[in-house]
Amino acid sequence: MFCTAPDAVTDVATEPQRVKRYRTAAFVSLAATVAFCLLMSGCSKTASDSGQSRALPQSPNPDPVSRYPSLDVDKARDKARAASKAIYEMIDMPQAKATEPGPGISTCDEDPGHLYKTFHPWSVYDVSEGELKAGFQRLRKELPKKGWKIVDYGPNKSQAKTLSLTADSETDRFSVNAELMVSTPSNPHEKKPLILVNVVSGCWRAPKGTDLNTQY
Repeated sequence: MFCTAPDAVTDVATEPQRVKRYRTAAFVSLAATVAFCLLMSGCSKTASDSGQSRALPQSPNPDPVSRYPSLDVDKARDKARAASKAIYEMIDMPQAKATEPGPGISTCDEDPGHLYKTFHPWSVYDVSEGELKAGFQRLRKELPKKGWKIVDYGPNKSQAKTLSLTADSETDRFSVNAELMVSTPSNPHEKKPLILVNVVSGCWRAPKGTDLNTQY
Protein backbone atom coordinates (compact mmCIF):
# COMPACT_ATOMS: atom_id res chain seq x y z
CA MET A 1 0.00 0.00 0.00
CA PHE A 2 1.73 3.16 1.20
CA CYS A 3 5.19 1.64 1.42
CA THR A 4 5.38 1.02 -2.31
CA ALA A 5 2.75 3.02 -4.17
CA PRO A 6 0.85 5.57 -2.06
CA ASP A 7 -1.53 6.42 -4.89
CA ALA A 8 -2.21 2.86 -6.06
CA VAL A 9 -5.71 1.42 -5.81
CA THR A 10 -6.06 -2.31 -5.22
CA ASP A 11 -8.33 -4.02 -7.74
CA VAL A 12 -11.16 -5.67 -5.80
CA ALA A 13 -11.13 -8.61 -8.16
CA THR A 14 -7.52 -9.45 -7.27
CA GLU A 15 -7.68 -8.96 -3.51
CA PRO A 16 -7.13 -12.02 -1.32
CA GLN A 17 -10.43 -13.64 -0.38
CA ARG A 18 -9.54 -13.34 3.30
CA VAL A 19 -9.72 -9.57 3.10
CA LYS A 20 -12.83 -9.13 0.99
CA ARG A 21 -15.27 -9.41 3.85
CA TYR A 22 -13.39 -6.74 5.72
CA ARG A 23 -13.83 -4.42 2.79
CA THR A 24 -17.52 -4.63 3.60
CA ALA A 25 -16.77 -4.39 7.31
CA ALA A 26 -14.82 -1.21 6.66
CA PHE A 27 -17.86 0.51 5.23
CA VAL A 28 -20.10 -0.81 8.00
CA SER A 29 -17.65 0.54 10.55
CA LEU A 30 -17.50 3.75 8.54
CA ALA A 31 -21.18 4.37 9.21
CA ALA A 32 -20.38 4.52 12.90
CA THR A 33 -17.24 6.54 12.29
CA VAL A 34 -19.13 9.20 10.35
CA ALA A 35 -20.90 10.09 13.58
CA PHE A 36 -17.72 11.77 14.73
CA CYS A 37 -16.97 13.59 11.47
CA LEU A 38 -15.67 17.11 11.83
CA LEU A 39 -18.24 19.74 11.11
CA MET A 40 -16.02 22.73 11.78
CA SER A 41 -12.36 22.62 12.77
CA GLY A 42 -12.41 19.23 14.38
CA CYS A 43 -15.10 16.84 15.46
CA SER A 44 -18.23 18.49 16.76
CA LYS A 45 -19.30 15.15 18.21
CA THR A 46 -17.39 11.92 18.59
CA ALA A 47 -19.13 8.57 19.01
CA SER A 48 -17.67 5.09 19.25
CA ASP A 49 -18.74 1.52 19.81
CA SER A 50 -18.23 2.10 23.50
CA GLY A 51 -21.55 3.94 23.40
CA GLN A 52 -20.04 7.17 24.69
CA SER A 53 -20.26 10.48 22.89
CA ARG A 54 -18.41 13.70 23.43
CA ALA A 55 -19.40 17.20 22.43
CA LEU A 56 -16.53 19.42 21.34
CA PRO A 57 -16.38 23.23 21.35
CA GLN A 58 -18.07 24.88 18.40
CA SER A 59 -16.73 27.96 16.66
CA PRO A 60 -18.59 31.14 17.62
CA ASN A 61 -18.54 32.17 13.95
CA PRO A 62 -21.71 30.92 12.22
CA ASP A 63 -20.47 32.04 8.79
CA PRO A 64 -20.86 28.94 6.57
CA VAL A 65 -17.87 29.96 4.44
CA SER A 66 -15.62 29.88 7.51
CA ARG A 67 -17.33 26.81 8.88
CA TYR A 68 -16.85 24.78 5.71
CA PRO A 69 -13.62 25.72 3.90
CA SER A 70 -13.70 25.43 0.12
CA LEU A 71 -11.56 22.64 -1.29
CA ASP A 72 -11.31 20.91 -4.65
CA VAL A 73 -12.47 17.28 -4.47
CA ASP A 74 -9.20 15.87 -5.82
CA LYS A 75 -7.21 17.92 -3.30
CA ALA A 76 -9.47 16.61 -0.52
CA ARG A 77 -8.72 13.06 -1.67
CA ASP A 78 -5.01 13.86 -1.57
CA LYS A 79 -5.31 15.16 1.99
CA ALA A 80 -7.18 12.01 3.05
CA ARG A 81 -4.54 9.85 1.40
CA ALA A 82 -1.78 11.79 3.19
CA ALA A 83 -3.55 11.34 6.53
CA SER A 84 -3.83 7.59 5.90
CA LYS A 85 -0.18 7.38 4.93
CA ALA A 86 0.78 9.06 8.22
CA ILE A 87 -1.35 6.54 10.15
CA TYR A 88 0.22 3.66 8.22
CA GLU A 89 3.71 4.90 9.07
CA MET A 90 2.80 5.12 12.77
CA ILE A 91 1.65 1.48 12.73
CA ASP A 92 5.07 0.73 11.22
CA MET A 93 4.59 -2.77 9.85
CA PRO A 94 6.23 -2.77 6.40
CA GLN A 95 6.22 -6.57 6.45
CA ALA A 96 2.40 -6.62 6.52
CA LYS A 97 0.16 -6.58 3.48
CA ALA A 98 -2.27 -3.71 3.13
CA THR A 99 -5.41 -2.85 1.21
CA GLU A 100 -6.10 0.58 -0.23
CA PRO A 101 -9.44 1.04 -1.95
CA GLY A 102 -8.57 4.74 -2.19
CA PRO A 103 -10.34 7.72 -0.59
CA GLY A 104 -13.99 8.26 -1.45
CA ILE A 105 -16.40 11.12 -0.85
CA SER A 106 -19.96 11.44 0.37
CA THR A 107 -22.20 14.48 0.64
CA CYS A 108 -22.97 16.17 3.95
CA ASP A 109 -26.56 16.32 5.20
CA GLU A 110 -26.25 20.04 5.97
CA ASP A 111 -26.07 20.91 2.25
CA PRO A 112 -25.69 17.85 0.00
CA GLY A 113 -25.53 19.98 -3.11
CA HIS A 114 -22.42 21.84 -2.01
CA LEU A 115 -20.83 20.11 1.01
CA TYR A 116 -18.95 16.82 1.03
CA LYS A 117 -16.55 14.82 3.21
CA THR A 118 -13.89 12.24 2.48
CA PHE A 119 -13.59 8.75 3.91
CA HIS A 120 -10.78 6.23 3.54
CA PRO A 121 -11.16 2.68 4.91
CA TRP A 122 -8.19 0.31 4.68
CA SER A 123 -6.50 -2.48 6.63
CA VAL A 124 -3.16 -4.16 7.32
CA TYR A 125 -3.00 -7.95 7.55
CA ASP A 126 -1.05 -11.16 6.89
CA VAL A 127 1.19 -10.93 9.94
CA SER A 128 0.93 -12.60 13.36
CA GLU A 129 -1.52 -11.42 15.99
CA GLY A 130 1.44 -10.42 18.14
CA GLU A 131 2.73 -8.14 15.39
CA LEU A 132 -0.71 -6.62 14.91
CA LYS A 133 -1.01 -5.94 18.63
CA ALA A 134 2.42 -4.30 18.68
CA GLY A 135 1.52 -2.17 15.66
CA PHE A 136 -1.74 -1.07 17.26
CA GLN A 137 0.07 0.01 20.43
CA ARG A 138 2.67 1.88 18.36
CA LEU A 139 -0.20 3.75 16.74
CA ARG A 140 -1.67 4.58 20.14
CA LYS A 141 1.71 5.84 21.34
CA GLU A 142 2.61 7.83 18.23
CA LEU A 143 -0.71 9.59 17.57
CA PRO A 144 -0.33 12.21 20.35
CA LYS A 145 3.25 12.87 19.24
CA LYS A 146 2.07 13.61 15.71
CA GLY A 147 -0.70 16.06 16.53
CA TRP A 148 -3.62 13.70 17.14
CA LYS A 149 -5.73 13.63 20.30
CA ILE A 150 -7.03 10.21 21.35
CA VAL A 151 -10.63 10.72 22.41
CA ASP A 152 -11.71 7.10 22.88
CA TYR A 153 -9.82 3.86 23.59
CA GLY A 154 -10.99 0.45 24.76
CA PRO A 155 -13.06 -2.61 23.80
CA ASN A 156 -16.07 -1.83 21.62
CA LYS A 157 -19.58 -3.25 22.06
CA SER A 158 -19.21 -6.05 19.53
CA GLN A 159 -19.44 -9.67 20.64
CA ALA A 160 -15.69 -9.99 20.13
CA LYS A 161 -15.01 -6.92 22.34
CA THR A 162 -12.63 -5.62 19.69
CA LEU A 163 -10.07 -3.10 20.94
CA SER A 164 -10.55 0.21 19.16
CA LEU A 165 -9.36 3.79 19.33
CA THR A 166 -10.60 7.08 17.96
CA ALA A 167 -8.45 10.17 17.52
CA ASP A 168 -8.98 13.69 16.21
CA SER A 169 -6.30 15.60 14.34
CA GLU A 170 -5.39 18.81 16.11
CA THR A 171 -3.93 20.31 12.94
CA ASP A 172 -6.42 19.33 10.21
CA ARG A 173 -10.04 18.36 9.66
CA PHE A 174 -9.67 14.60 10.12
CA SER A 175 -10.51 11.84 12.57
CA VAL A 176 -9.33 8.25 12.58
CA ASN A 177 -10.86 5.10 13.99
CA ALA A 178 -8.73 1.95 14.25
CA GLU A 179 -9.83 -1.52 15.33
CA LEU A 180 -7.57 -4.40 16.36
CA MET A 181 -9.28 -7.51 14.99
CA VAL A 182 -7.47 -10.35 16.76
CA SER A 183 -8.47 -13.22 19.05
CA THR A 184 -10.05 -12.16 22.34
CA PRO A 185 -11.48 -14.09 25.32
CA SER A 186 -14.96 -13.79 23.79
CA ASN A 187 -13.64 -14.55 20.29
CA PRO A 188 -10.72 -16.94 20.90
CA HIS A 189 -10.13 -17.98 17.29
CA GLU A 190 -10.13 -14.94 14.99
CA LYS A 191 -9.68 -16.35 11.50
CA LYS A 192 -8.75 -13.12 9.73
CA PRO A 193 -6.62 -11.00 12.10
CA LEU A 194 -5.93 -7.46 10.94
CA ILE A 195 -5.99 -3.80 11.90
CA LEU A 196 -8.94 -2.00 10.31
CA VAL A 197 -8.58 1.77 9.83
CA ASN A 198 -11.10 4.45 8.82
CA VAL A 199 -9.92 8.00 8.16
CA VAL A 200 -12.78 10.50 7.87
CA SER A 201 -12.73 14.24 7.21
CA GLY A 202 -15.01 17.06 8.18
CA CYS A 203 -17.23 18.71 5.60
CA TRP A 204 -15.63 20.70 2.79
CA ARG A 205 -17.39 23.15 0.49
CA ALA A 206 -17.03 22.15 -3.16
CA PRO A 207 -15.79 24.94 -5.45
CA LYS A 208 -18.42 26.67 -7.59
CA GLY A 209 -19.41 24.57 -10.56
CA THR A 210 -18.58 21.20 -8.95
CA ASP A 211 -21.25 18.55 -9.50
CA LEU A 212 -21.01 16.30 -6.45
CA ASN A 213 -23.39 13.82 -8.09
CA THR A 214 -20.58 12.84 -10.45
CA GLN A 215 -18.08 12.25 -7.65
CA TYR A 216 -17.59 9.06 -5.65
